[in-house]
Amino acid sequence: MYPDVHSVQRITSIGAGPIGGGWAAHFLARGYDVTAYVHSDSEIPALMAIIDTAWISLTTLGLAKGASLDRLTITTDLAAAVKDAQFIQESAPERLAIKQALYAQLGRLAPQNCIIASSTSGLTMSEIQADCPTPERTVIGHPFNPPYLLALVEIIGGDATDPGAVQWAEAFYKVAGKAPLVMLKEIPGFIATRLQEALWREALHMVANGEATPDQIDTALMNGPAARMAVQGQCMAFHVACGAGGMATNLDQFGPALKLPWTRLDAPELTKELRDRMVEGCNAIAGDRPFQEMAAQRDKEIVAVLNAIKTARA
Repeated sequence: MYPDVHSVQRITSIGAGPIGGGWAAHFLARGYDVTAYVHSDSEIPALMAIIDTAWISLTTLGLAKGASLDRLTITTDLAAAVKDAQFIQESAPERLAIKQALYAQLGRLAPQNCIIASSTSGLTMSEIQADCPTPERTVIGHPFNPPYLLALVEIIGGDATDPGAVQWAEAFYKVAGKAPLVMLKEIPGFIATRLQEALWREALHMVANGEATPDQIDTALMNGPAARMAVQGQCMAFHVACGAGGMATNLDQFGPALKLPWTRLDAPELTKELRDRMVEGCNAIAGDRPFQEMAAQRDKEIVAVLNAIKTARA
């Protein structure tokens, strides 16, 4: 029913934001022909700014044979955008009504053997596919930002999704240079975002209570667990940290500490005072650097980390 994942050459990327633009850049760098759908011509400059920024780092990492920005087509015509698509990556605004209306169209317009994947970070595919006439080929393909550098893609279908579509998406993303993770079940926020949200809530609590500033929180993460997490996840980090006894020693020795009031996972009230503290703190860190400069520096440093890991594992 679905094409051989190695035969896919034509990708449609829907959305002009950082995720949609990032996906377009990733697929271009892997040597695909990419058609980018934007809602209006006014979105094209923002889309190209994202792709041009991404291309610097992607070139440093190494482009696939035949990769070229010349293989990008941009259109405001949804039917034309998906007419010949062999895979669709949807990154439309994160509003359920918009996505449901879009999938109602995509279900009719896209070729019948074309998988449609959503980049949504908070909605479920069961919700998104509700009005789609061909929901069996719709899946979640949730990336981590920036999607052209970070390999994770979390995959899960909805109530009406064909399990074969999930399997196909996993195989395709792997061929396309990603690290696919098929989830066990639908849960809001998936896996990585839920873990990130736990950090985020604790950070907000510390700022709200005057216990730390945004700068202190980021300094603690960057010089503490962040570097270790580049090579070990939370589970293996604690397993290895306890020596030969591994996770058993960890849980037996430190299990009682789980009851200590060290974390507050309920979200704090987002008061104007907390909102202003966060904004002012982050603005202080950013200084007068424009977004493009900060994104480029972020990408440069991520590339260095990825190349260092690649060299260490060779």
